[in-house]
Amino acid sequence: MVQLYNLHPFGSQQVVPCKLEPERFCSGDPDALFVAAGCKVEAFAVAGQDLCQPRCAFSTLGRVLHLAYSAAGDYLVAIEEKNKATFLRAYVNWRSKRTENARVCIRMVGHNVEPPFRETFRDQMTIVEMPLSEAPLCISCCPVRGDLLVGCTNTLVLFSLKYQVINEEFSVLDFERSLIIHIHNITPVEISFCVGYVAVMSDLEVLLLKLESNPKNGESVHYHPHNTNIPVKQAEGISNETLQLESDDFVICQKPMELLGEKSEQSGVSVTLESTGLDDEKMKYFHVQYLLYRRFAPDISSYALSDDVKLHSLQLLPIYQTGSPSSERINLPQEKELLSLFCFFSLPHVGYLYLVVKSVELMSVYQYPEKSQQAVLTPQFLHVITSNNLQCFTVRCSAAAAREEDPYVDSTLKACPPVSMDVCALRIQLFIGLKAICHFKNHIVLLTKADPEAIPERRESPKRLLSRKGPSVKLKTPPVAEAGWNLYIVNTVSPVQLYREMVDYSNTYKTTKTQSCIHLLSEAHLLVRAALMDAGQLEPGEKVELLEAFKESCGHLGDCYSRLDTQHSHLALPYYKMSGLSMAEVLARVDWAEEDGSQKYERGLIFYISHSLYENLNEELSEELAVKVVKMFHVAEPKQLPHVLCSPSMKNINPLTAINYLRKLDTSGFSSILVTLTKAAMALKMGDLDMYRNEMKSHSEMKLVCGFILEPRLLIQQKKGQIFPTELAVHLKETQPGLLVASILGLQKNNKIGIEEADSFFKVLCGKDGDTIPQLLVDFWEAQLVACLPDVLLQELFFKLTSQYIWRLSKRQPPDTVPLRTSKDLSLMCGPSFDIASIVPFLEPLSEDTVAGLSVQVLCRTRLKEYEQCIDTLLERCPEAIIPYANHELKEENRTLWWKKLLPELCQRIKCGGEKYQLYLSSLKETLSVVAVELELRDFLNVLPEDGAAAFFLPYLLYCSQKKSLT
Repeated sequence: MVQLYNLHPFGSQQVVPCKLEPERFCSGDPDALFVAAGCKVEAFAVAGQDLCQPRCAFSTLGRVLHLAYSAAGDYLVAIEEKNKATFLRAYVNWRSKRTENARVCIRMVGHNVEPPFRETFRDQMTIVEMPLSEAPLCISCCPVRGDLLVGCTNTLVLFSLKYQVINEEFSVLDFERSLIIHIHNITPVEISFCVGYVAVMSDLEVLLLKLESNPKNGESVHYHPHNTNIPVKQAEGISNETLQLESDDFVICQKPMELLGEKSEQSGVSVTLESTGLDDEKMKYFHVQYLLYRRFAPDISSYALSDDVKLHSLQLLPIYQTGSPSSERINLPQEKELLSLFCFFSLPHVGYLYLVVKSVELMSVYQYPEKSQQAVLTPQFLHVITSNNLQCFTVRCSAAAAREEDPYVDSTLKACPPVSMDVCALRIQLFIGLKAICHFKNHIVLLTKADPEAIPERRESPKRLLSRKGPSVKLKTPPVAEAGWNLYIVNTVSPVQLYREMVDYSNTYKTTKTQSCIHLLSEAHLLVRAALMDAGQLEPGEKVELLEAFKESCGHLGDCYSRLDTQHSHLALPYYKMSGLSMAEVLARVDWAEEDGSQKYERGLIFYISHSLYENLNEELSEELAVKVVKMFHVAEPKQLPHVLCSPSMKNINPLTAINYLRKLDTSGFSSILVTLTKAAMALKMGDLDMYRNEMKSHSEMKLVCGFILEPRLLIQQKKGQIFPTELAVHLKETQPGLLVASILGLQKNNKIGIEEADSFFKVLCGKDGDTIPQLLVDFWEAQLVACLPDVLLQELFFKLTSQYIWRLSKRQPPDTVPLRTSKDLSLMCGPSFDIASIVPFLEPLSEDTVAGLSVQVLCRTRLKEYEQCIDTLLERCPEAIIPYANHELKEENRTLWWKKLLPELCQRIKCGGEKYQLYLSSLKETLSVVAVELELRDFLNVLPEDGAAAFFLPYLLYCSQKKSLT
């Protein structure tokens, strides 16, 4: 379906002062128009104030049949006819042709330039002749690299653009015949070439190929089916050989066919490559990939078959990588990178636009109201001429390219109108006798002629899908120039001007046809997008103006989707984001109803506001707007009201007003733990501690924790990327620190807060900066440990806690608050999970002179199995602890240390006497009690000291000798 709008994309027009009737013309982007008539080519300026002024003229070998210009290399190439023979010639350095009689250098392609002629090439035009084994039928220049592709009856010949370096300051443009593409069962009438992509068109067939140098690294093209209203039959394995029956009574034609991707190899068209290049291995192509084959059949519903039902206007349109317009990165890189490629071709009444590169799919079908003569595709529009009308259709190239370029399109961050949106005709402009069209920059070139008999027909294809007996149509020789023709340059209006007109036009649909309003605003948005993608053609001031228009168009689309109850109302969010409007500015655009409660809020606006409030934007709404938002959600989505009130953006809401709306939820059946906590927070904000306590006591601590998990912003809020505790969190720190720690732990378990964020929260809450660790944070770490978080966090927790314990012991710094847990809850260094070796380097500042320091040192050495060192340390510094230590640690394989280490050490120290004599003596007695039980009598005697008093050891000896009978 094509929608029609009466807009004005065409501006002023000027007449090109040609001396002879134009037979062929092409645009010399960026600043020239070439017009061929007879054996002469004229170049006209098409930029600035010199628009339509003659620039130069030069003679050709014969009558020009085809003409093409390449911006890469700045050369003109032509197929010329003389004495019924065709020639292919390229015109290089044509800008130096000041006068028509100026000297011209002619040379064959690939011939080296020898002295003394080298320097003369700098100041004169050069004609490069390119001989071919077959007569050239059509030509195409790659818009990126400047390579030239020539179509012949059975082959396509690729000439790579090259340069002969004369010296450091001067090089001569040249060509190299690098590839021959042998193609059978289709004869090209038109071809198009762009960065390795080749499109070939006959009268009723189109074939699209991709030339590859390395298929492994090449970009694969996948088949994506696309439903259209055009009846297309697919067939596999059908030969494309022309079927002819020499009879006047029958017409035999083949069935229509569309094959995409790998299936297009079944078209019957065979393609082989023959590499002929001598240099530059990087530019060689060795493989061909089939992308698209489509064959049409003429309408045979009537007796009279139209002989001019043929395809025309084959074109490959590239769009280059530019950067997303919403990111304001709109300058093209110096080396163009292909982003998307589009293939267009047309029947007299229907045009087809395909998306290529990462996928091959039919994007749009254009139905023309009249029989078309020719069409030209641009990133913004499709311009079509009929016999008397110039038509301007919208295209979806910028929408497809935006999705290739930006992965965030079609998300909550960004949006773009869909590729599948109906196309529309912006204007049908009357021109009498339209014959040909071309386009460049913001200009359209039109050839008009009142007498159609004076225009030569297009060359017929030698192979016809539809065959009848009869004389073949030959090229008509154009008569001498006569009145009735004109060559116009029509200036298209600037994208911003046309955008403004579209926006004004859309206002007429706001109240009656809402979908039409969205459609037209989407067209305006795509127009601006396309202009930004082609930003290399714009002046700096135009870029800024287009960016402003882009943001404004996003705002308009956001307004539409926010006010309409459609299945796409969620698009209000990304469009508003791209518009750059603040939440307050968006709310200011809303039409608020009176206080009678009759206001209806659509899903799009609610969706935008709720997401914006959830995203913690660095924006605080005024009290007036905050009240309006509360009222909006009370009417539309009351369950979301507690979440809305917890947003930092709602900081200025009157707490009494908020409580009143929350109480209405209680009465309407929406009461929940979240409503209770929100009322408590508002009561605390008002300073009403009694109300606060009543609300907090109405639920158990476990339910309160669940409520904080449902809405973390009751405790934690973010501003400009920084975490801040709420007033409620500050109050809980003083009154219910256990509830606060349990709630933050619950948030972490449910992935509502990260580890570093939680640590930062407690530091800010307790007013600690830098490396200072508050006890409440230590409480949180201990709670994590007790809660048995995943093993990946255990070692980190061990390290943080142990480091903090050691720091406190070494600095003799007590906790700043009462710890929530005792040592009975935690046995950190004694636990088997902790890697004690990692903490040993941090023990150096911990002195053994203190009880705590000695304990930590002994515990760590014990975990490292340094038992003998621990025994020596305890005997020296804390002998009263030696027996408890031995009873706890000297077991199993360490049992022998009782008599091999501890017993001799105690005996030796007792001999020395001193103030610790009694401690050593009592420890010895305990040791002997253990040893007498563990050893046999003979072994026990062997471990006893030889110089000891027998009377002292006699009781232990007696016990050792009697223990068998006792057991």
